[in-house]
Amino acid sequence: MATKNLARQLGLIRRKSIAPANESLGRRKLKQLFDYLIVIDFESTCWNDGKHHQTQEIIEFPAVLLNTSTGEIESEFHAYVQPQEHPVLSEFCMKLTGIKQAQVEEGVPLKICLSQFCKWIQKIQQQKKIIFATGVSDLSTSEVKLCAFVTWSDWDLGVCLEYECKRKQLFKPVFLNSWIDLRVTYKIFYRRKPKGLSGALQEVGIEFLGREHSGLDDSRNTALLAWKMIRDGCLIKITRSLNKFISFYLPTDRLWKLLNKFYLSVSREENQPRSFHLQTKAII
Repeated sequence: MATKNLARQLGLIRRKSIAPANESLGRRKLKQLFDYLIVIDFESTCWNDGKHHQTQEIIEFPAVLLNTSTGEIESEFHAYVQPQEHPVLSEFCMKLTGIKQAQVEEGVPLKICLSQFCKWIQKIQQQKKIIFATGVSDLSTSEVKLCAFVTWSDWDLGVCLEYECKRKQLFKPVFLNSWIDLRVTYKIFYRRKPKGLSGALQEVGIEFLGREHSGLDDSRNTALLAWKMIRDGCLIKITRSLNKFISFYLPTDRLWKLLNKFYLSVSREENQPRSFHLQTKAII
């Protein structure tokens, strides 16, 4: 029961009913479960020719690292990706996203892009002592920072990347299996349905910066919105996970801070005298 309560506290398992929204907006921002958020917003191949296209491919892969204590974007990743199933972009796609044919032709295949992205992740993990809620190991310091991914809807990680990796038989990093849908979080917290990302920003008094449907600009603006919600008192939690099991691998003192005086059974790992391993089944 205690392990389930912990996973629910982090947002890694779902309740059968949705909790009510925060009653007092504008109050002092809450201590967040995650020290960092990585915001992702893909752009993909698209058409408006009236045909049913089932195989969209990522053509822009951006990510921005948001510090939930300061609101600063501390690092960014960006790459253009070569579509291989439909290598020629439609006129509609180029007009919508601002991405030109030459940019994707000079880009890299998704397999290489994912490798580059993982190298960026490893770099910021080392620099900032970042860990994710799953797939974490070999930690021996108490100064780790919890991190989670953020998207605007489930489409980016739950549909676009998921199915493209399956079609192309590509390995998808396990840490991309859990994320925060900020659109759903916004709807619950503010008790209103957002009219797109730009509309959500306007409703909280923030002007959209840059070009809409630019993946990098959308990611930056989603990070701005997340920071505004944090300042308004929203506790950001995981809303979706493709994992059947949720694993934590944290230093002892950091683990106990997260547990907040929960009691649970833990098993000590061999050759890891300062670490415990906790595993709990997620309710999908």
